[in-house]
Amino acid sequence: MECWVTGWRNTDSGGPILYGEMKKTRLRLGFQGAKQSGVASNREWMVSALKENTMDSELSQVRHTMQEALQTLSSSSDGVQISEALRSVKHYLNGLQNIVPPREREECSKIHFSTFLQCLVNKLSPDWLELLPAGQLEELWDSFFLESPADQAFLVLMESIIVTAGPSFRLMKMSQVLTKFLKRGRLVELMWEICQQQVPRGSSLLQETLLSKVVCLPDHLGNRMKEHCPSLFFPQNYFPLLGEEMIQVLQKISDSLRGGSDCSISFLSQILAKVCIHGRQKEILGVLVPRLTELTQADCIWQRLSWRLMECVPDRGMEAVVSGLLQEAPGAKVLSQLLGNLVMKNKKAQFVVTRKCLLMQYRYPTEMLQNLLGYLALDSHRRTLLLQVLKDLLETWGSRSAIKHSPVEQQLYISKALLICLSHLKEAEIEHIREELLTTMMGGVQCHIESSLPQVRHLGMIVAETISSRIHSEGPKLKFQYEENTWTRELLSLVNVKPADSGPPASGSPIVPAPTAQPASLSPEGKAPQEEEREKGSDSDLDSDDEFVPYDMTRDKELKNTKAPVYIRDCLEALTSSEDVERWEVTLQVLESLIQRNPAATREVSTELAKVLLHLEEKTSMEGFEMLRRRALVAVTIIDPVQVAQYLTSQFYAMNYSLRQRMDILDVLILAAQELSSPKSLEKAKIPGPVEAGIQLSPAPLSPSLSRVPSEDWRRIVEERIKNKTRRFAKGPSRVNTANEPNKLNSVVGYFFFPLIQRFDRPLVTFDLLGEDSLVLGRLVHTVGILMYFAINTTAAVPMGKALLEFVWALRFHTDAYVRQGLLYAISSILLSVPAERLLEDMTEELLETRSWLAAVAENDPDEDCRKLAMQALLLMEKLKDKLQIGSS
Repeated sequence: MECWVTGWRNTDSGGPILYGEMKKTRLRLGFQGAKQSGVASNREWMVSALKENTMDSELSQVRHTMQEALQTLSSSSDGVQISEALRSVKHYLNGLQNIVPPREREECSKIHFSTFLQCLVNKLSPDWLELLPAGQLEELWDSFFLESPADQAFLVLMESIIVTAGPSFRLMKMSQVLTKFLKRGRLVELMWEICQQQVPRGSSLLQETLLSKVVCLPDHLGNRMKEHCPSLFFPQNYFPLLGEEMIQVLQKISDSLRGGSDCSISFLSQILAKVCIHGRQKEILGVLVPRLTELTQADCIWQRLSWRLMECVPDRGMEAVVSGLLQEAPGAKVLSQLLGNLVMKNKKAQFVVTRKCLLMQYRYPTEMLQNLLGYLALDSHRRTLLLQVLKDLLETWGSRSAIKHSPVEQQLYISKALLICLSHLKEAEIEHIREELLTTMMGGVQCHIESSLPQVRHLGMIVAETISSRIHSEGPKLKFQYEENTWTRELLSLVNVKPADSGPPASGSPIVPAPTAQPASLSPEGKAPQEEEREKGSDSDLDSDDEFVPYDMTRDKELKNTKAPVYIRDCLEALTSSEDVERWEVTLQVLESLIQRNPAATREVSTELAKVLLHLEEKTSMEGFEMLRRRALVAVTIIDPVQVAQYLTSQFYAMNYSLRQRMDILDVLILAAQELSSPKSLEKAKIPGPVEAGIQLSPAPLSPSLSRVPSEDWRRIVEERIKNKTRRFAKGPSRVNTANEPNKLNSVVGYFFFPLIQRFDRPLVTFDLLGEDSLVLGRLVHTVGILMYFAINTTAAVPMGKALLEFVWALRFHTDAYVRQGLLYAISSILLSVPAERLLEDMTEELLETRSWLAAVAENDPDEDCRKLAMQALLLMEKLKDKLQIGSS
């Protein structure tokens, strides 16, 4: 046979050849090739070629029908004609399987149907739908999207909604059809079709498009419809619906596996990962976790499905999925059911669980830590990771650099994880790493105790106590003294409570009621010993003396033979040379009142008295010794501020003083400055500096007058109640105006302030503020900030502000968070104490540089308190700027 067709006609003679002519050409070419090669007999080849030609003729009929329908939709305005064209196309979709061959239906749905649906969307308008009465055309239009292949209908709807601008009839109509699409469960069909295709992950562009449209549906609808968006498309409603439909698809996959057919689950894993990446873990996992927990309890196929669902999650979404599961799972047992040994199979999951969720992030609650570490402890294979996690946590906990540069919240998080991890270890495992635990504990607790922040010190003490008790369970236990607060109570609760699985009971298992509490032992008559003793003692109680009320002896004073001294010099002699302990105690108790009553005599020996009190050591176990000593020092400083302040500030940088004595000097200067700056007629106010900046000055009260709190009597209580419940329509001034008094700190504040900041950068043999003594440096910075605040409205405020700003600028990059907190508080004190006009005139460049530094601290500082203090200082700057603008206008 002769080969005479070339494949394409000349464009001048009519364009490309028709489909039938192309097939005839292939038929002739193939037949001639078969004759020449002799591969198969001519008869066999002719049969197969004729069958192919017959099928091609059937497909050409489908193509012809679709072309006619598209032409009718594009050109006709006759409703009956359009209806007939639509029904001819629907003939290939509506399940008439005995009439329409499968190949024709496949040809129509996979090749032509997307174009046809797009044409339907383009023709959508109110006038077009009214071409047939009673909504016939609208119902027919809806059926093509609700009965056609789910993937194509969904894509056409979503693409049309995305490109439609603004609220319109077309947009509202398509959103209504999409609502019906979701309510009829067509997303289940869409996902199930993809799961049956066995397409390798990442190889299908159609899958990627569908994945994006399914997950981002609320965003697309919200962007286009805005306030008119139906509630079904809200994220809090859509993603739980998506989770329910994923469960239905998993049910189909389970049934298919039981029937012996294979399915792919990767598309569901990709949907789960993308939803979690978008931050919707709570919505979708809130549905998936309870249902999967119930289904995987007694069904190995469902358990395998859950494991496979997590294993197929792409690496980019593994962190979001695993962290969401850790938070949503009700217990470690449930987490083990859902994840299996995922951390042993997937390196990304292992990194997330063992490193990122424990060492790099600290935003998760304690329950999540218990789930995570309990999950690692439940399986023997995963316990190797538990031991490795313990070692990593110990290394980070004991790192001096981590303690210095990490936020306190992160250190608390690591301490919690460490305590939970220790509670899961067995005695044999602890014995294996006993030496390593002991070595790390000794170094770590030393680093924590050296910290300037009390919270960090408490964390180190509690963790060290726990490790010591686990290492030496029978020997003497390590015990520290620390204040009880919310953090310490939470940490101790993690130590004392044994880890218990909080997973739900297996479905169908009977619930056994808890036994009622029984007494430890019963008497022969069946009564508890406590009840028996109570009955026996009921008669004897009548004759006892218990009904007599004991005499109140709380105000009684101990009678002493030693007389209290009445002169200041006698007090000096008693404190320095007396061997009589009772006289020494009496002298210290009356010293403050003597100083206040004899100011002239005090000034004669003020420096000597301050020296004696500063070096005074407790000879006996006297109650309130530190408080009495500090009060006396404050009193003598108030009487003779210049001499005593010069002495104390000089001794702060002197040799042979302990850190405690140096911090006592700072406390005394603060308390004395407060007394001098406050009028006597006003009630003593709290010091604003330490409270705002987190400093704890001392166990002593802020002023001597505050310690003398009168006891409450019944008359005062009754009067207060009457006053609170009495309604007055008019009354006089609420308080009496106090007489103006000069600020006594005005003339002496320089003696308190300037000597403290002159020698901070000169290290001594036993005292290095810029080195290891950062705790004292932090107290010093807070002290000068408080003195700056007390110097408000004084003539020395401006030079003090300049000097303090230079002092702050030299230390602004200090690594200790406690020091940085003090520096930021000092900046706020400058802004509050120095007049705004003088700030802008004398310190303009310094303020601009300080503003930039504060902005960087507020954004990047790892310590939360530092960020808050920086924001407060920036707000003060803005208020000063607004105040100056209002004044100039």
